[in-house]
Amino acid sequence: MAKEVAAEETADFETAISACGFGVFNIIIVFCALPCLTSMVFSASVISYVMPTAECNLNLSVMDMGMLNAMTYSGMILSAIPWGFVSDTLGRRPVLIYGGFIDGIFVLCSALSQNSVQLMIFKFFDGLVICGPFAVVISYLAEFHGQKHRHYIMFFIGLCVSVAAIILPLLAYLILPRHIFFKLGSMKFHTWQVFLAILALPTFLSGILHIFLPESPKFLMAHGYYSKALECFQRIYAMNNRTSREAYPIKSVRDVKPEQMEENHLSVMQRWRKAKFIFCEGLKQLKAMCKCPYLGVSIHVYLLHFCQIMCVNSIRLWMPKIFATMHAFEVRGYADRSMCAVLNHNSEMNFTKEQKSQECDIVASTTRILH
Repeated sequence: MAKEVAAEETADFETAISACGFGVFNIIIVFCALPCLTSMVFSASVISYVMPTAECNLNLSVMDMGMLNAMTYSGMILSAIPWGFVSDTLGRRPVLIYGGFIDGIFVLCSALSQNSVQLMIFKFFDGLVICGPFAVVISYLAEFHGQKHRHYIMFFIGLCVSVAAIILPLLAYLILPRHIFFKLGSMKFHTWQVFLAILALPTFLSGILHIFLPESPKFLMAHGYYSKALECFQRIYAMNNRTSREAYPIKSVRDVKPEQMEENHLSVMQRWRKAKFIFCEGLKQLKAMCKCPYLGVSIHVYLLHFCQIMCVNSIRLWMPKIFATMHAFEVRGYADRSMCAVLNHNSEMNFTKEQKSQECDIVASTTRILH
């Protein structure tokens, strides 16, 4: 239920967004965020499903497979702070639009890769780019909801990530067992490349959908664009309440930070200098985490999170490869198909090219050939 506000009252962000209520607009913006949320999971996990097939086509070693798994995360780590600065300076909407399109291009490029080096490079840039839209879409969704509904949005985001983690293996189950092969000039394409190309669709869809959505009203207010923020609130109110924009009860909005009110009148060079200053100040604020009393708590939290993610990803990213090796053991009639035997086999990988070719033939012989 929308909060009643006097017709001529000047409101802050929380009052203005609460007056918009919850309705059609909120449902639309939530569903438009789905492709971005799923793309993040796809980018981080797809290599683990691709490896058992690509291993044969690209002649991957254990080190190559480990590097491929690490490339996406390396890009995410390096781009985390810069993406936060860009979204706070240029806005949430441009990051979601251009980030979606650029990441889609890198995912397609990874599908066109003809060797392991190309695949590593494009997966690194995939992680470098997708980190921005994923982090921004969380803030973007939260800033279109009042305090009453904001915690439900956080629950929804967690649910979407879990659902995406289920969708990816289902897609892999439907596509990867089929042995697809075709040529375009000198380039050869296999099943795993088709699989990667299909996974580029959500990122492109995310960029397209956010073209039709407005900028975050909280970002607009924080940078002094009060008239644009008011238009955004009016649009949300009109869609949620099935009425005209003029019926929105609030006629003006103001941020609590008066120092940002004059940003509309700054030149491009002045804005650039201000953005550079804000970025440097943000980096200086990180020093506080390296000093008491935050140093001990920070190390404790980071260590717990590191151990948790390491344990989860060590199993999750290598499980498809482990299952593929178990299947090869079963077909070849090995008596010892325990986890220890599989891990020992994958860690050594000292067998000859003939033995590796036999394992690849086992995978190919159980699939349907599609030329």
